[in-house]
Amino acid sequence: QVRLVESGGGSVQAGGSLRLSCAASGYTFSTYSMAWFRQAPGKGREGVAHIAKYGSTSYADSVKGRFTISRDNAKNTLYLQMNSLKPEDTAMYYCAADPSGGLLPGRYRYWGQGTQVTVSS
Repeated sequence: QVRLVESGGGSVQAGGSLRLSCAASGYTFSTYSMAWFRQAPGKGREGVAHIAKYGSTSYADSVKGRFTISRDNAKNTLYLQMNSLKPEDTAMYYCAADPSGGLLPGRYRYWGQGTQVTVSS
């Protein structure tokens, strides 16, 4: 079955960096769009970054210029490089997979369990 496992979360001070990874299995990784979402306490799930199967990307305005999404189809792994982190980036981060893609959570069929990112000021 499809399995998505996130890693790389943690606690960091404002201005710091983290790199999230998402290991995928159970499907043909290279044929699916992938995305990162996040959810802060008391808020809805927000699309952060998307990468299509051919590599085109899109980002939420709040992270443009600071976050970079990438994928390694040979390793079945999705990444999110997060630089210049801010306290408002604090959230649970989830990776998701679907043939369709985009930054709307409802479009994604498969989800990981999440990894926590905490940014202190």
